Amino acid sequence: MTSVEQSLRSLLAQGTEEGRFGPGSKLPTERTLVEQLSAPRGAIRRALEVLEREGVVVRQVGRGTFLTKAAVHAVRVAPSDTSPAEIMQVRLVLEPPVAALAARVATQADLDRIAGCLERGAASNEFETFELWDAKLHHAVAAAAHNGLLMNMFEVMNTARQLPVWGSLKRRTSTAERRRCYHTEHIAIVDALHDRDPEGAHAAMRRHLENVADNLLGRH
Repeated sequence: MTSVEQSLRSLLAQGTEEGRFGPGSKLPTERTLVEQLSAPRGAIRRALEVLEREGVVVRQVGRGTFLTKAAVHAVRVAPSDTSPAEIMQVRLVLEPPVAALAARVATQADLDRIAGCLERGAASNEFETFELWDAKLHHAVAAAAHNGLLMNMFEVMNTARQLPVWGSLKRRTSTAERRRCYHTEHIAIVDALHDRDPEGAHAAMRRHLENVADNLLGRH
């Protein structure tokens, strides 16, 4: 996560907590953000592109950039001091059972979407691109469970992963070898989903998240 992206996230979180931003609120113009954050316009534009990919904002040609309803809700319920250890605890509680449910109820379209994320992740050599498709794969698995309440819970947890402390830690602990290991673990998850194996999907997801937690929190 770049310093400009981190500053922009902090600006949005502060504005939401103070009530200046709500669902559908229009963000300041790029020129205004350049002045507020003392950053080059190109860096502001790249940070907005990242937030748009994550669903935090939506940009409309000729109208501007707007904060999404989901992002506002998540900012309000995910405390800014949430730690990576807390995030991983929640992921371990939530994601393995969600994967097991997805193995039971996923449609072929769901499985194709998940497989597509896996392929794009395999082709990603850079940290940012791999992280993007990693997040999309986990999101696609959660969506394949077809449970609205679980999906809302996942979205809150997933937005907590966008906090600056999480991004900084992921970048510091990421290596090419670890990304290859994560991809191998993703393959095991996807294979269990395709096999309609709930127990296998639960176990594969748990093993993957335990490995992520060990790497992030220095348990090795």
